[in-house]
Amino acid sequence: MDLLSKIDLKNAPQHIAIIMDGNGRWAKKQGQMRLHGHNIGVESVREVLKASKELKVKYLTLYAFSTENWNRPQEEVDGLMDLLVRSIAGEVEELHSSGVSLKAIGDLEGLPNDCKVELQSAIEKTKNNTDINLVLALNYSSRWEIKEATKLIAKDIASGKISEDDVTDELVSSKMTTAEIPDPELLIRTSGEYRLSNFLLWQIAYCELHFTPVLWPAFKREDLFKAVLDYQSRERRFGMVSEQISKTV
Repeated sequence: MDLLSKIDLKNAPQHIAIIMDGNGRWAKKQGQMRLHGHNIGVESVREVLKASKELKVKYLTLYAFSTENWNRPQEEVDGLMDLLVRSIAGEVEELHSSGVSLKAIGDLEGLPNDCKVELQSAIEKTKNNTDINLVLALNYSSRWEIKEATKLIAKDIASGKISEDDVTDELVSSKMTTAEIPDPELLIRTSGEYRLSNFLLWQIAYCELHFTPVLWPAFKREDLFKAVLDYQSRERRFGMVSEQISKTV
């Protein structure tokens, strides 16, 4: 039986975030270079994006390149940047025709110029699409994001624009690069690692976490559906008790 038929689409998460891990290990198992794993990982992105549309998900955020990834061997970094540029340029027409709106979060100014050009062109071309939002976290670091948000708030306080009493959770959220994006309800990490790796630390305060041993290039449609079924098997209490939740349903 197709796992999709077991999912309650009315209660599917509207925002799924994924830490796409395990490309290098998958390639090593195949006797290939690490970049081969990244290339094959693009196929998983395509499949998961299509599966997310089947689920009527509105936001799919993918951790594509962290600030820490610059510390990898230069050959791999150069290959990743080249793959990113080629992938964006090669996929934009398909994304557009499929109703996908491409967005990006992170320190985008730190990306290579050719990458920024392709990214901005794709974002502009797809900005009016409404079927699903594909959010790429590029040169992203949650600590960087929180630090930058803190600087903006401090500047507003210093200028008298706001007072300390005006600093609320909502204000902090409005200063994040995700200001226009709802917080994720489900975070998936592939490859069997149990870490968050500096990803959306502010935004996942009440997010459900799903860890799978499947390496990202092997992560397909059914794996996403398994994660959503796991999500739907849980009771999301947001700090309340079960009895309070039942009264609000």
